[in-house]
Parts: sequence; structure tokens; C-alpha cells
Amino acid sequence: MTPTEIFDNMRARWLANQPTYQADLLADDVVLEMPFAAAGHPTRVEGKQRVLQYTREGRSAFPVRFDDCRTVALHVTADADTIVVEYALVGTHTTTGATASAPFIAVLRTRDGKLAHWREYQHTLAIAQAVGQG
Repeated sequence: MTPTEIFDNMRARWLANQPTYQADLLADDVVLEMPFAAAGHPTRVEGKQRVLQYTREGRSAFPVRFDDCRTVALHVTADADTIVVEYALVGTHTTTGATASAPFIAVLRTRDGKLAHWREYQHTLAIAQAVGQG
């Protein structure tokens, strides 16, 4: 798959309230990086099984249903296996019913049609406020 197709798959999974990744779309040595992760959350997760576990647990513990994922911009790079995507997730808190959005920027790199590296820059304050922690 192309980087854009992998992002489209991730987006569809968010909107279906599923864990972000499908096992068959991840490289065995996949790396997730979240340089601005909230306190107590990892800034790096390595390896297919760890990534799958991390995202399954994170999805089940996060009290938000995603209602929309707006792609603000998708930047193609000189490397055909890499894109930069600006997007906003809109969600509803499943307990309070409050709706909020948060902006993100991510760098997505593939290898042999699989996700090899995802580096996501999150607006952690907006996310904390959306779930009533900020």
C-alpha cells in the first residue's frame, strides 16, 4: 500500500472506533513516535506486537468516539514512501457527550507497502481538555 492508502485505512479505523492499525499493514519493526505525548504516556513504541497492544489498550481506555477526521493538508515528499499529513480529529466524549477537536501533524513512512514509522505531533492540551482532564 502507498503511504496515503495506509493513512486512509487508519482514518477509517478511527471513525469505526477500532484500534488504529491492522496487523497485516505493519512492518515487523514498526516504530511509533509521539514526541509530545502527555505525561505518563510513552513517546516511542517499537515492534509490531507492542504497537498492536499499545493501540488496542489505548483505544479501549480512551472515552471518545471519533466523529470526523478532517485532512487539512497532505504533503507528498521527495521520498515516495513518506508523507506528512495535517489533520484534525473530532470526537464526542462517551460519558459527558461533549464534542471537541484536536489538531495533529504526522510523518508516515512505509516500507514494502507496510507502515514502518509513524511520528505524530499532538496538541496534548486540547486532547486533555476534550476528555475533561485539562
